[in-house]
Amino acid sequence: MMHMSNTKRTKVMGMLFIAIPTLLILLFYFYPMLRSFLLSLQSGMGVNLSWVGFANYRRLLADPVFKQAFSNTLIFLIFQVPIMVVLAMFFAVLLNQKTIKLRGLFRTIVYLPSVTSLVAYSLVFKYLFSNSGIINQFLMSLSIIDSPILWLSDPVLSKIVIIIAITWRWTGYNMIFFLSALQNVDPGIYEAADIDGANSVQQFFKITAPLLKPVILFTSVTSTIGTLQLFDETMNITQGGPGNATLTVSQYIYDLSFKYTPDFGYASAVSFVIAVVIIVLSALQMKVGNRND
Repeated sequence: MMHMSNTKRTKVMGMLFIAIPTLLILLFYFYPMLRSFLLSLQSGMGVNLSWVGFANYRRLLADPVFKQAFSNTLIFLIFQVPIMVVLAMFFAVLLNQKTIKLRGLFRTIVYLPSVTSLVAYSLVFKYLFSNSGIINQFLMSLSIIDSPILWLSDPVLSKIVIIIAITWRWTGYNMIFFLSALQNVDPGIYEAADIDGANSVQQFFKITAPLLKPVILFTSVTSTIGTLQLFDETMNITQGGPGNATLTVSQYIYDLSFKYTPDFGYASAVSFVIAVVIIVLSALQMKVGNRND
């Protein structure tokens, strides 16, 4: 009897431990998501909202600013994510070599940008690439250019600055995942490859890269999600300019909510569209990764 009572008590306690976090997740995650979706079906200012059905979603199809913001975000995604993942893997493989002295120091240097303030580092890049910034001064001192390059006033160059900034900020963060994976690889595999006469390049493509596939998939998915939610860099470096050339979807959502005439219903619709895009791209990456495995 006592044994049965203890068993039941254990089950009840286990259910409570599961129920409490489940309730909190439903309350603070799924309930706001549901409210946000219902809000996307309404239109108006403040509490003066009226039901409009899917009119906000139809409005997206004819919104040139949304199309521009979505296009910019995809450009950042297509160029920045592969560059960052490759660099993160390169630094991880390089700094995993036992022959390199002061590996801990170099790892810290590469990782340090990822713990800096998003606003602070964005402002630093803004001043670095300003008309009278260090980059222009350096290039002029080497006689590479005769006059300052208008980095932040050119639609293409401003995108490049944003890509450089994001890559600098997040490469070290992703490098940590690759380092963790590399340190769990049996050194005997590489010793056997050395005996078989495989050089460093062959070892990387035949051993290291295949073993890092799960980490490559993970960093690609998380970086994709982060890039599609890009906000701080474009907001603080270019303010979405010039002429919406660097405007992202997240910044457009902010503008719809707080900068323009507040339209929380339409902003919610834009939010749900980008959420669906994130889910679809993440699922595709997972499917491709699993198929390759």
